[in-house]
Amino acid sequence: MKTQGEIEAAVGEGMGRFQQEYMGRGPKVIHTHLIGDLLVIRLQGVLTAAEQQLVKTLHSEKGRDLLKQVRTQLMETARPVLEAMIAEITGVKVVSLHHDISTVTGEELVLFTLSEPPAFREVKKK
Repeated sequence: MKTQGEIEAAVGEGMGRFQQEYMGRGPKVIHTHLIGDLLVIRLQGVLTAAEQQLVKTLHSEKGRDLLKQVRTQLMETARPVLEAMIAEITGVKVVSLHHDISTVTGEELVLFTLSEPPAFREVKKK
């Protein structure tokens, strides 16, 4: 049985691989937090050079909306892959996936709601 930290690390590694394979580049920083039946993943530095140019050159609202639509569609298309990865790592079924991205900071949040809190081994404090 994994510890909470091991679950969080495995999810972070999996999301990094996913970003690399599906989006063309991995994030600069990944933070993963397991809070009860919520799994929150914060990815920083995710925008590609093309996405950064898109946001800069088009009117701010149009570029932002287009980027968010594309990223949301990619996440929805890859949803079965992501849900399977999370279920395999946590041992718990995914109930829902929520996603948003900031075109200003290049930060992306992915939140999974799980059917129940995953079981994990407590770390013995020294």
